[in-house]
Amino acid sequence: MKSTSASIILVIILIGGAFVLARGKTGTEIPTLDNVSMVAGKQIIEINAKGGYLPRQTVAKAGLPTTLKVKTNGTFDCSAAIAIPSIGYRKNLSPTAETLIELPPQKVGSTLQGVCAMGMYNFSIKFN
Repeated sequence: MKSTSASIILVIILIGGAFVLARGKTGTEIPTLDNVSMVAGKQIIEINAKGGYLPRQTVAKAGLPTTLKVKTNGTFDCSAAIAIPSIGYRKNLSPTAETLIELPPQKVGSTLQGVCAMGMYNFSIKFN
């Protein structure tokens, strides 16, 4: 009887622990990276394109000359065809390369959106 009660209590603790660990995890969390740097007075934002764009959300400084560096490495999915509608940019990226995209200085509070050819994958850059 004691072993049955102990087993039930152990199962309840394990299940409760699993719920605590899973709480707040929806599967839609967006990994963030330190992908913004300054080089010679220019802001460089790096994004990886393969099976989507990482990071999906970036925060950068407004009003600075900015280059978006999109890196591909064996990328053969639709994220290799990138569009940034607000600046009229559209390009098919090489499967393995670094593509530099010059961005006009952005206003404080603006957000630049990028999307793949099929609209499945996207990224955003918020300028503060």
